[in-house]
Amino acid sequence: MLGLGKSPRRFTTAVTVFGLLATGAAVQASTAGPAAAATTHRVLFDNAHAETAGNADWIVSTSQPDPTGEDSSPSDETDWTGALSSWGVALQQSGDYSLDTLPSGAGLTYGGSSATDLSNFDTLVLPEPNTLFTTAEKTAIMNFVKNGGGLFMISDHTGADRNNDGEDAVEILNDLMTANSVDSTDPFGFSIDSLSIGSDYPSAISDSTNPVLHGSFGTVTKSLIASGTTATLKPADNSSVKGLLYRTGYSGNTGAFFATSTFGSGRVAFWGDSSPIDDDTGQSGNTLYDGWNDTGATNAALALNATEWLAGGSDDDGGDDGGTCTAAQLLGDNGFESGSTTWTATSGVVTNSSSQSARTGSYYAWLDGYGSAHTDTLSQAVTVPAACTTATFSFSLHIDTAETTSTAYDTLKVQVLNSSGTVLGTLATYSNLNAASGYTQRSFSLAGYAGQTVTLKFTGTEGSTLQTSFVIDDTALNVS
Repeated sequence: MLGLGKSPRRFTTAVTVFGLLATGAAVQASTAGPAAAATTHRVLFDNAHAETAGNADWIVSTSQPDPTGEDSSPSDETDWTGALSSWGVALQQSGDYSLDTLPSGAGLTYGGSSATDLSNFDTLVLPEPNTLFTTAEKTAIMNFVKNGGGLFMISDHTGADRNNDGEDAVEILNDLMTANSVDSTDPFGFSIDSLSIGSDYPSAISDSTNPVLHGSFGTVTKSLIASGTTATLKPADNSSVKGLLYRTGYSGNTGAFFATSTFGSGRVAFWGDSSPIDDDTGQSGNTLYDGWNDTGATNAALALNATEWLAGGSDDDGGDDGGTCTAAQLLGDNGFESGSTTWTATSGVVTNSSSQSARTGSYYAWLDGYGSAHTDTLSQAVTVPAACTTATFSFSLHIDTAETTSTAYDTLKVQVLNSSGTVLGTLATYSNLNAASGYTQRSFSLAGYAGQTVTLKFTGTEGSTLQTSFVIDDTALNVS
């Protein structure tokens, strides 16, 4: 019931929270060479997880990390050696991309100092990984996406264990999404199916405004399954998930062969087979197939448009226009229901105690309410996309108090901080004088912080006597 003070303060197990890694300044990888100043989009292709095991050859070039070491001005797919060379050469020829490969033996990191650290890139491509990501790598990938990176996950059919270690790409990518330390509660809104679909030409949905289906590299009509799988969509877990191409006879939440989603400030794409990106020009000794140029599909346009979208978007001629804005809600665990580490909070702030009431669901954030000198905090880092003209931060707030005077003894500050912890602005200050029954929605524009990674922080400070409770639920940062 609303209105009760707390002694003791909490009645439920505290949610474990950890500090959030704010995005560092993006620095061009040193391997990009002199052309880096003119480069718009930076893409890292993974080759550290057995992408060339067995008959696979999922690399853009044998020159790693920098493919231009093989040919600095490639004009044909054979100028670079690898079954993904057509993909890499097409991006290189556009003049808007800088490409690197994470070589075998390396590890994925985020926030480090190496040239292949994810902080140096806009997009990470995982082309059918065949070894599990380490715990540290999964944390790096998820934080990279949450803070604005693009993630391209390409699977293959179940049982495609090319290095015979007991794990295939279906299991490895599902493990990334379900067993990481950042958000394991279906963060992207889909799971990859354990299927082995022999052959099909999945069709694109009808959506003339979708930048992946109708991008600067062409219009997508069909793709190719040459032994692959699909995904099951779960929009209740992430409303941004969307199927773009479906296995024949399927639609809605089942049979999605190509899907997109968002997580935090980043973007995600899933493709259910590696055959569409195979150009049949890899290293000798591999069994390859030219899915890239398959006449029954438009795989090249799909791969290139998706890369462009993941990296932030561009105009129709392939030149950068500062990116496009995808309407989305950017805060993780915005209703506090998952108990994830998305929020950084004082112990016990995120709770389902029956002494207060959630506005929706079971959990909420309860700051102060002790009746003694105390400070509680609640915060989350988020990147406000540069291309979005509208960014509205909102939350529902209930305040109850035992104070009876006209003095603001207990306060709740709502502030915006930079990655160094400096306060950029105070959106509002509430106090015991604002106590009222029920919840009231509060909204603020963050459009002035477009292009910045900021921390949204609530700080509740209570005086030495008489409780005031600041109860928060249903937060959101909606951009468009």
